[in-house]
Order: sequence, then structure tokens, then C-alpha cells
Amino acid sequence: QVQLAESGGGSVQAGGSLRLSCAVSGYTASSYSMAWFRQAPGKGREGVACLWRDGSTSYEISVKGRFTISSDNAKNTLYLQMNSLKPEDTAVYYCATGEYCSGGSVMSPNAWGQGTQVTVSS
Repeated sequence: QVQLAESGGGSVQAGGSLRLSCAVSGYTASSYSMAWFRQAPGKGREGVACLWRDGSTSYEISVKGRFTISSDNAKNTLYLQMNSLKPEDTAVYYCATGEYCSGGSVMSPNAWGQGTQVTVSS
């Protein structure tokens, strides 16, 4: 049974930092590309950062230089370090696994987490 579980969300002021974690169980995370998505109120879900199987990364342009996606294969965990947060980063953040990256998204996702709320106040 494949399961993804996000944690680390919270409320911060603009300019602050948060680190999200996504624990993977049921298979080896490095077998897939993995990504972080977010969904703000009233908006669609968008991919923000993706980690290819080979360890390379790609980002959505609005987060490039502020967010860093990484993984710890020994812990089977995906991370998203978010710095210089802005109010427009407020959203529910989800991790997902899939076949390959396209910008900040993963294509043909096969598993999703339940999401973690990030709120950035001005």
C-alpha cells in the first residue's frame, strides 16, 4: 500500500522559512520522480518543485531561488525547504510521485499525500 504523508506546514510571517517533509511508505521513493504541488483557495493545483530519479531538480518560476526540493533516500523522505516566503505562497501543499518531471510538476502521478497547510501573513 503506497502512502505519502506530509508534515511541517504552519503559519509564518512574510520573509520567513518553513521546511515541509513527505514520508513515503510502500515503495522506494527514489524509484519515481517526486514533486510538491500547492493549491491556493479558489485556484487550481500547481506544481512548484520536482525531483527527477537522477537527482536533478526543476522549479516553477515563481519559487525558483527561494524553494529547494531534496530527498533523503535512507529515510525515504522528500523535503521542500521554503525561504523568503510571500503571502502568495499561502496554500495547501501536497507531495506526489510520478513518472517524470515537467517544470515544477510530476507527470502521470500515481500517489498523493493528504496535504499540509502553509499560511504566510504580510
